[in-house]
Amino acid sequence: MFQYLWLSAKRLAVILPGLVVAYFSVSTVFPFVDHKFRLGDALSILITYIVAAYVLVPAIIRLWRILKPTNHLPMYCVTPDGFASDPINIGIIGNRRELITAMEQAGWYVTDGRSPRNLVRHGLSVLLGWSYPSAPVSNLYLLGRKQDIAFEIPLDGSSSASRHHVRFWATTFDNKRPLNIQSIHWYQRRAHLLGEDNLLWVGAASKDVGINFIRHNLQLTHMIDPDTNQERDLIVQQLRAQKLASKIETIKLFQPYRLINRVWKGSLHTDGKMAIVSLRSS
Repeated sequence: MFQYLWLSAKRLAVILPGLVVAYFSVSTVFPFVDHKFRLGDALSILITYIVAAYVLVPAIIRLWRILKPTNHLPMYCVTPDGFASDPINIGIIGNRRELITAMEQAGWYVTDGRSPRNLVRHGLSVLLGWSYPSAPVSNLYLLGRKQDIAFEIPLDGSSSASRHHVRFWATTFDNKRPLNIQSIHWYQRRAHLLGEDNLLWVGAASKDVGINFIRHNLQLTHMIDPDTNQERDLIVQQLRAQKLASKIETIKLFQPYRLINRVWKGSLHTDGKMAIVSLRSS
């Protein structure tokens, strides 16, 4: 009985922010847009929807995760609107310079930022098959923060519609304890990521295999290959082949699980393990 009540309370806590945003949108945002710009009801509703779905709800969810962070490493990163996304499955120990050098030597490209110009170029690459090996990736969030850096390799050497990619977030770890979800800590000094700090770069590696629709809003996005384990293993194999790893260990974060992806007919599965590669000092 207590478990049922607790579950119901958590579900209510998830619904309430949405109801607040919906009320605020109907009572304030829509009237403001409608009267201020006189665009007509249909266009005003569309603008209100965009503001609510892409600005207000994601902002509330991110703020909540910043104010109430979990005390352990989550199983997966999430989209800006809070939907579960790629599982956490890879970690690399080293400073930022060593991480970039190692990944580039293994054949990866640092992804470009999400500027309007780069997004247009990315869209044309997908539609027309143009080469763009450093195309931007979407922002995914871990404990309320988007990735600190991302890498990719185009699958066919040209279009960015299909590619290997991995996002990394900077964390620290307790050297005196075995690595596990309790001994990995959030790295707060984001402004110093360009320094020489020895960090654990927690990553989510996956593979884009095409384009499909998102279930809840019919946006177009990349379709992810269900097997995320093979993407983790690919990075480990590449770093080992280039003799860039001084130590490789595997820790168990969770039980194996299957995750329904936000993309139509999409799902992801993982064995719940995280491979951690310690880089050789340069």
